[in-house]
Amino acid sequence: MTLPLMPKATAVWLIEKTGLTFDQIAIFCGMHPLEIQAIADGEVGGGINGYDPIKNNQLTEAEIKRCEANPSARLKLIATPNPVARRAKGARYTPVAKRHDRPDAIAFVLRQFPQLNDTQIVRLLGTTKDTIAKIRNREHWNSPNIKPRDPVILGLCTQTDLNAAVQAANDRLVREGKPLQEDHGDIDPNSLFRSHDETSNGF
Repeated sequence: MTLPLMPKATAVWLIEKTGLTFDQIAIFCGMHPLEIQAIADGEVGGGINGYDPIKNNQLTEAEIKRCEANPSARLKLIATPNPVARRAKGARYTPVAKRHDRPDAIAFVLRQFPQLNDTQIVRLLGTTKDTIAKIRNREHWNSPNIKPRDPVILGLCTQTDLNAAVQAANDRLVREGKPLQEDHGDIDPNSLFRSHDETSNGF
């Protein structure tokens, strides 16, 4: 079953913004109803920002209302109209003028999409595995000034390419039978980012 791009963050949004049942949200997000209950009770997911599936073209408001009216109904993910064409292998070219923004974009991706592996980030942002490791481990020469910023807004990749990379990572985890993680895992957010206030910025 195809899952939304950020299942746990999407679940947070659906819990906060809709009248859907825990079972409906759990099935749509590929999670256990007890985990949805724990999120609703504030026991887990306290630091996760909700991810709006309507704005991100994964659900329609009408679909949510349909399922709110019928607890036995199941949410249906909006199908991608056209398959995303695969880019040629190799890192993406980044214009010189935008290269100074790349560490911020890498930090954003590491925080928001930990399911992406280094190879995917290399291709998405035109960087290297060495740079990714240095930012992750706070060994980058400019670490004190790195502030996570959306690579789409920075113009370093398209929303389509980012969505495709995240979906591929989610599909890989499902195939491998691994949970969909949306926290840092072994990454210490306090060491990677300067402060919560400086980095939250709505993301």
